[in-house]
Amino acid sequence: MAISPYLKELREKVGTQLLLVPSVGAIIRDDEGNILLQKVSFDERWSIPGGAIDPGETPEEAVVREVREETGLHVYPSHILAVLGGEDFRYTYPNGDQVEYHFPLFVCNIIGGELGGLDDETEELRFFPATALPELTLPYPVEIFRER
Repeated sequence: MAISPYLKELREKVGTQLLLVPSVGAIIRDDEGNILLQKVSFDERWSIPGGAIDPGETPEEAVVREVREETGLHVYPSHILAVLGGEDFRYTYPNGDQVEYHFPLFVCNIIGGELGGLDDETEELRFFPATALPELTLPYPVEIFRER
């Protein structure tokens, strides 16, 4: 789902102005240690799986849901690798909606499912070596991709 009913309702009230959005992100590795990235239909760059936390949802529940929706994988969030946010994590969507993400970045272990996005925004999913990442949508600190 591209936008939650909660965020859609907020957008109807505030338009495209900047919203602080509590979110989650997932670092998911394959057996060789490569990192799963997602290319969405509205941006040529890549990102880690993740998204906004819905009302009443814990960050752990949100990362499990977002990863399942975006990748088709079932994951277990083992621990928080970093907490990111602030002005560097602002993004403007093609429709003009402005957000600033604040989120825990979870290391997630694959426990089931099959790789294949279940939402309409996932264009491609691919594992990349930490030393050969494509251009990313947000300025994630490179060291988070190298930690094991």
